[in-house]
Amino acid sequence: MSMVQVDDYARRLYTAHGDRAEYEAAQKARDAEAKGDPETAAQWRQVREKIRILRGPHES
Repeated sequence: MSMVQVDDYARRLYTAHGDRAEYEAAQKARDAEAKGDPETAAQWRQVREKIRILRGPHES
C-alpha cells in the first residue's frame, strides 16, 4: 500500500468511525499479525499512525 493509499484509507476510516478509527486500525493490525501476515499488519499500523495525526493532540 502506498503512502497515498494509507492517507486515503486513514481519512475514510476516521470519517466513518471517528475516534474509534484508531482502535479499529489497531485491531486489524493485531488480527493480521495473528494470521501470520506481517506485511498487512505493518500497513494497518501505518493507517493507525495516520489516524493519530488526523485526530491531533489530546486535550486534558
